[in-house]
Amino acid sequence: MVFDKELVHGRLIRRYKRFLTDVELDDGTQVLAHCTNSGSMKSCLEEGAEVYLSPVDDPKRKTKYTWEMIRINGNWVGIHTGHPNKLAVEALRSGSIPGLEGYTKVVPEVKIQDSRLDVMAENDAETCFVEVKNVTLKEGRYALFPDAVTTRGLKHLETLIRLKEEGYRAVMLYIIQRMDVEVFAPAQNIDPAYAEALKRAVDKGVEVFPVQAEVSPQGISLKKVLPFVIDDEKTKS
Repeated sequence: MVFDKELVHGRLIRRYKRFLTDVELDDGTQVLAHCTNSGSMKSCLEEGAEVYLSPVDDPKRKTKYTWEMIRINGNWVGIHTGHPNKLAVEALRSGSIPGLEGYTKVVPEVKIQDSRLDVMAENDAETCFVEVKNVTLKEGRYALFPDAVTTRGLKHLETLIRLKEEGYRAVMLYIIQRMDVEVFAPAQNIDPAYAEALKRAVDKGVEVFPVQAEVSPQGISLKKVLPFVIDDEKTKS
């Protein structure tokens, strides 16, 4: 995924009310930017850190910038929650994720049962439903999800379990927008119910693909599938 506009560089002043961010641009101007990430953003918030914003031309929008990424310990972390879905659709159409190749039809945003899942992918052999999650939380070498309690995420897992039981392929695709982690795991200390549901989903045959993405001011590219652990004592502390 390549950014279609040149991003604007600045430094984070503060993030507040979940969706608002004050940023000081390089020329000293202070601007208000929209933050798409409604989570806690733990491990990717640091006042004074470098950030990049994308300019918005919509005259109806109050905020003229959207916050795209932040530099933490020398690494860019992508915090825009809308990009993982785009990356997932691109990857499924191009077959660039090992284990998720060969689909001839890829449809985003599909309503199924009592949920709306992010992607449906089909070929002559199977129909695969994919739910995509954005991951930014880091603890040591681990990338963790979620960074706040997610009842919506829990509902998606239950839907995937039912779909798997009905004979469909069901996949949880975690897009990890940072390169300074090595292993994926559920954040058991933050949302034990989600962690337990993910373990149950895996036991029922739902597949987990944690895919690491490299974020830069030019764009975002998927790099590799990371190993994952479902029940690890280190993620409970």
